[in-house]
Amino acid sequence: MAVVPELQKNGIGSQLGQRGLAALRAAGHELVVVLGHPAYYPRFGFGKASTYEIRSEYAVPDEVFMALELKPGVLRGRGGGVVRYRPEFAA
Repeated sequence: MAVVPELQKNGIGSQLGQRGLAALRAAGHELVVVLGHPAYYPRFGFGKASTYEIRSEYAVPDEVFMALELKPGVLRGRGGGVVRYRPEFAA
C-alpha cells in the first residue's frame, strides 16, 4: 500500500487499510501479514509476526514483519512457519 507523498497525511492510507482489511474479512480470510513500517501498521491491529512464531523468508528486522488475526484465535495452538512470497516480490 502506498500513497504519493503530496497526498499523504489526508487519511487516504488509513481508508485503504481499513477497507482492505474489511474486504479480506468479508472474503473469509483469517490471517494477514505485512512487511511495513512498524509505526504505521499497528493502528490497524498488526503486531510482530514473531509473536505467532511466523517468520518472513526475507532477512528483515523483527519489528517490520507483522501479522493480524482477522479471525481471533486462528493461530492459537498452531506452530509457526515461514511466509513465502510470490516470485514477483523478489524482482
